[in-house]
Amino acid sequence: MANVVVVGTQWGDEGKGKIVDLYARDADVIARFQGGDNAGHTLVVHGKKTVLHLIPSGILHEHKLCVLGNGMVINPEVFFREIDELETAGLFPPTTSLHISLHAHLIMPYHTRLDRAREARKGTSMLGTTGKGIGPAYEDKVARTGIRLCDLFDDGHFKALLERNVKEKNFLLTEYFGEEPVDGDAVWRQYRDYAPRLQLYAADTSLILNRAMAEGKHILFEGAQGSHLDVDHGTYPYVTSSSTVAGNACAGTGVGPMKISSVIGVCKAYTTRVGSGPFVTELFDETGERLQRMGGEFGATTGRKRRCGWLDIVLVRQAIRLSGITHLVLTKLDVLTGIDPLKIAVGYQCGGERFTEHVPADLSTLTHSEPVYEELPGWHETLHDARTMSDLPPEARRYVERIEALAGIRVILVSVGAGRDDSISIEKPL
Repeated sequence: MANVVVVGTQWGDEGKGKIVDLYARDADVIARFQGGDNAGHTLVVHGKKTVLHLIPSGILHEHKLCVLGNGMVINPEVFFREIDELETAGLFPPTTSLHISLHAHLIMPYHTRLDRAREARKGTSMLGTTGKGIGPAYEDKVARTGIRLCDLFDDGHFKALLERNVKEKNFLLTEYFGEEPVDGDAVWRQYRDYAPRLQLYAADTSLILNRAMAEGKHILFEGAQGSHLDVDHGTYPYVTSSSTVAGNACAGTGVGPMKISSVIGVCKAYTTRVGSGPFVTELFDETGERLQRMGGEFGATTGRKRRCGWLDIVLVRQAIRLSGITHLVLTKLDVLTGIDPLKIAVGYQCGGERFTEHVPADLSTLTHSEPVYEELPGWHETLHDARTMSDLPPEARRYVERIEALAGIRVILVSVGAGRDDSISIEKPL
């Protein structure tokens, strides 16, 4: 039995979807443990691109069990749309099953309305949220006023919860934001219609996962966003509203921490970020534009251009510590082809202080930090056909080896293209 967690080591967009899709071949169960449709996992299978926002990347494989855990927040409309698109494209195998935790909280129309109203009010100080209602849904969860999937199946209970929440949210929308109110009756009818179809997927997923483990099955836990968007450990307040580190794989699915075998950290060969917030290695020159263009760096959920910069090993070291990462996967190495020399940030300098092992918590210090770079030679050969490390140019191998040395852990897979099989597999975690 191997139970593996996959997390991002940067600000998301590291290519976790492709890696989960690859490792799902050897897994029996694939479970997501946090976030909602603010995630965007892009998969390219047989030349066809598929973007998943809610459903685990393992859904494309036969004979799998996919789980949306209790730590997620679910927008039913998005969930149904994603299922319909997968079925229409023939990408939802009939032998694969899908379950949503009865404890997962639902995103309601007033959550998205509040999310967008808040961002609009901030103006130039906006955080850069996706406007999907994720934050407000987690707020209600913590405030103990949220609506869970199980609540939807008791008409009287659901109606009472909804009426209470609509009254409060409409006060905020109309009196504070100057917006039109939410039509509570329309929401009631909409979600009442959702209930029968959602009930087909509702289950005690903690029980399902623990039974699967007892049977010796392999579980793959799929994280969304990245370590430095974690609400506790990220570049606060420019973070998401859930915990993105590996420890939340347990809390977000209902399994014990001793059940986890290993943690895979996915690291892009350079660094990107969507939205606002400090970014020490960000590039504003031709190299940054080249990374954006060659890497196709647009947000899978928002479509926004990703900010690009050199690989920041300080971010990666902190992610390794926070999640207990045991192995690294390096993605988009091919995008660096033709850039010479290459740089890796091995530290930050702010005033007389240098940071090498951790990202400063203080936003002012981080914003005023300058990167301390190490240079390595680049390469000009294409990497797309490489399937072993020996197929790589010597400079590309040296780049990977230097990352291993700086991070202190091994790289077990190198991605050299967008396709499912455009990878060099060194060691399998499952």
